[in-house]
Amino acid sequence: MAIALAKRRTLVGSGSSFVAGLIMKSDAQDSEIIAFITDTFEEKIPFNKVIGLQIVALGDDSVKLKFAMQDQLIGNHVRGILHGGVISSAIDVTGGLAAIMGVWKRMQDATPRKMKSSVAKLGTIDLRVDYLRPGVGDWFFCTGYTLRDGSKVTVARIELHNDKNALIAVGTGSYVVA
Repeated sequence: MAIALAKRRTLVGSGSSFVAGLIMKSDAQDSEIIAFITDTFEEKIPFNKVIGLQIVALGDDSVKLKFAMQDQLIGNHVRGILHGGVISSAIDVTGGLAAIMGVWKRMQDATPRKMKSSVAKLGTIDLRVDYLRPGVGDWFFCTGYTLRDGSKVTVARIELHNDKNALIAVGTGSYVVA
């Protein structure tokens, strides 16, 4: 799996191979934090595994996840379109991940232990989803970015596109981060 981490931290390829030339406090700590975040969102949350969510990119300002269309995700069997609950779940997870990256961005002395504590406190306060067109596609991509990074609450904006780049749904979520 390839993960691109933008701005002050950039990670490419699989494992923990950092791009040269970046000033980082501790490559090992950043690598451990990325591994923890990826493992948490892709492997430790059972529903995320059911949907098949995979992290594509992590950055200070945005995150991107993807998932494939599967028979068990169909909401309208006649049309073969994605279930609205899957759409809202993917949007919620993407917003939560963007909130966590916002927490990391604000931390001056981030350690794996501090990030684990932050993830443990993460929760959705409010989520609004606007469904713009039917969820048709082979793959879906969720991109999220923070609108406001607060010390207690983060607000994120999320878009879900299909593999033809059609905008399927948008969402705005508020997340408790402290």
